[in-house]
Amino acid sequence: MDKSKKKHWEILSETSLFDLRLKEIIEYQDLLWLLVKRDFVSFYKQTVLGPLWFFLQPVFTVVMFSLIFGGVAGIPTDGIPKPLFYLAGVILWNYFSDCLIKTSTVFRDNASIFGKVYFPRLIMAFSIIFSNLIRFAVQFSLFVILMAYYYFTGGVFHITKYILLFPFLLILMACLGLGLGIIISALTIKYRDFAYLISFGVPLIMYSATVAYPLSAAPLKFFNIIKFNPLTSIIEAFRVGFLGAGSLSWNLLGYTTLLTLLILTIGVVIFNKVQKNFVDTV
Repeated sequence: MDKSKKKHWEILSETSLFDLRLKEIIEYQDLLWLLVKRDFVSFYKQTVLGPLWFFLQPVFTVVMFSLIFGGVAGIPTDGIPKPLFYLAGVILWNYFSDCLIKTSTVFRDNASIFGKVYFPRLIMAFSIIFSNLIRFAVQFSLFVILMAYYYFTGGVFHITKYILLFPFLLILMACLGLGLGIIISALTIKYRDFAYLISFGVPLIMYSATVAYPLSAAPLKFFNIIKFNPLTSIIEAFRVGFLGAGSLSWNLLGYTTLLTLLILTIGVVIFNKVQKNFVDTV
């Protein structure tokens, strides 16, 4: 062997717990896009309506919210047309919850693949984030169409300069869902009880954030819980940018950013620690 020839990869058993291995993920980008395509196609392959569920799911949810929260409960929407207000929260929530739920089972769902061949394990979690981004893009287009409809029919809303925060808010949601998801996925390997946490924990997160109501209408008894839910500041900032209504707080947005970075760091540490021997446990 020519010793002067540079090695392409060196796989070590001991690596830094904080190492995201982003360089490896970039090298395996073909595998990343293959996994994204697999997730996108397989989820709707055996459904009758196929990708139409991208549109139908948020529409059904908006109708339900309009009937329950807007009609029965009479909760105001800061003067914004109800379908537009609810859809803004629903598409953001769908992206976060999909990232969280699907990432939380990434170890268990891919155990057979992990045990056969080497590739950066974190690429599985990243593929989930990107495949869900396609779904978000489709649902976001529905939101833009609805905005256009209300604009030409006299609906009360206006776009503000805070719309420029949109890419940052999207990254925050992805990182938050990724961090929480891989923490739960790693813990589920040893403690199967955490799998049940998702079934009832995710709806609690939704109702403790301003998905179906504005922060201004939050119950006083639970106001602090709702206020300090990291999703609240993201959703409120999104509505301020696109609809001109909401409660944008730079302090809360900074708190959400720091909390997201902390959760993501903890998730990466746990992921890197568990991935070395999880095949023997699953």
